[in-house]
Amino acid sequence: MSLASMTGFARAHGLTGAWRWAWEIRSVNAKGLDLRLRLPNGFDALDAAVRAAATKALSRGSVSATFTVTREGDSIAVALNRPALAALFTAANEAAAALGSAPPTLDALLGVKGIVEVVEAQQTESDREAIARDALAGFEQALADLSVMRLAEGAALRTILTERLDGIARLAAAAEALPERRLEAIQARLAEQVRVLAESHHALDPERLHQEAILLATKADVREELDRLSAHLGAARELLAQGGPVGRRLDFLAQEFNRETNTLCSKSNAVTLTQIGLDLKLLVDQFREQIANIE
Repeated sequence: MSLASMTGFARAHGLTGAWRWAWEIRSVNAKGLDLRLRLPNGFDALDAAVRAAATKALSRGSVSATFTVTREGDSIAVALNRPALAALFTAANEAAAALGSAPPTLDALLGVKGIVEVVEAQQTESDREAIARDALAGFEQALADLSVMRLAEGAALRTILTERLDGIARLAAAAEALPERRLEAIQARLAEQVRVLAESHHALDPERLHQEAILLATKADVREELDRLSAHLGAARELLAQGGPVGRRLDFLAQEFNRETNTLCSKSNAVTLTQIGLDLKLLVDQFREQIANIE
């Protein structure tokens, strides 16, 4: 399976009768799948079907989906209240004759409130049903386009993550090859320190110093940390090759990388090993940042 990002954008639009509709979907990273819908009045019935389609197509991400509907062409209609106009015309003419003045013009009568009404075109129930049917198909197409975009970004992230893992592997190999980290070198260095202490502080028990040196040498050995780093590297590479929704498991491994790197730094008794540990921490942090976008 391919690796997918949680970041993407898609748009779908169509025309149903006299009504133009459009979907816009935006996706960013999140711990789970969080779908936020914005639907116009009258289209609440779309909610369940849209959520079901999104749950089927996506595993993780904060997804915002906005649906808009507008009328194609003229969206207003003019309504003339003919009975009221006729009654007004008769009354106006009778009043004009009684007063001996000219009758009012049609323009004047049309200007009276309530004679002419400008109204927005209204959707019928059948309009909404037809729009909802086409819009659901449009949403599924937008989801498919969103998935394509997320997969494309996932492929780029796979390359970046592989580079980070290669860097971690190189640093771990460098730490493995350090002569300073070998148990014999650690013991020799501590033995020299014990000798100096014993000569400068005659009250100290040489046997006790020797025992403490052996304990310190054991604690300074990073063999286990390097072995665990190697195991985590293998597991991470397998997950990248496997693909699919592996973001959570990769995040767990990144935490383990961080744990082993911190322990390696704390146990280091050589400047070179400490520098390798700090470089490892930088790569592990970069690895975790990129994993935050993996589905």
